[in-house]
Amino acid sequence: MLNPSIHPDVSVEPEIGWMARVREGDMEAFRLLVEMHQARVIGTISKMLGSEAEAEDLAQQVFIRVWKSAPRYRPTAKFTTWLFRITRNLVFNELRRKRHFADQSDELAEPIERAEREPDRVLLEGELQRAIQEAINQLPESQRMAIILRRYEEMPYEEIAKVMGTSVAAVKSILFRARAELRERLEKYLT
Repeated sequence: MLNPSIHPDVSVEPEIGWMARVREGDMEAFRLLVEMHQARVIGTISKMLGSEAEAEDLAQQVFIRVWKSAPRYRPTAKFTTWLFRITRNLVFNELRRKRHFADQSDELAEPIERAEREPDRVLLEGELQRAIQEAINQLPESQRMAIILRRYEEMPYEEIAKVMGTSVAAVKSILFRARAELRERLEKYLT
């Protein structure tokens, strides 16, 4: 039985209990954590890096880091906050590494569902999706991370602040600047 003073939110947040079990080397608890969060981690990384394959590789590194860090994990914040902080750090490290090699490709095209749509509309939607992804990819790293966490992960400002290691006011400012930049870059699509 878990000590409620050490793990106060186990009933609300099962990840805390699972992390206690992972700390003891429980592979089943680790598998549950991975299954529960893998898609969100891959999605976030993919939006930051623009590559599903790279996202899957980096997500593996995130979960390896979770496993290795389990003995030091303390449930002072939501598990997802801790998980996305690890994700953010590894993504930023990867982006820095890529900059050193300067061999990035802009493979931004996302598949579009084409079921029973007019060809012109499909083309316009595809162009808009590519333009949005390209505009997000061109944002500075902190703005890109804040937009992805807010828009795609639907995190509240407080949790984004914890993930990014900054204040709520700073997150709001970062998001304001990011949205202004996106509006400017996508102006021709907004009229």
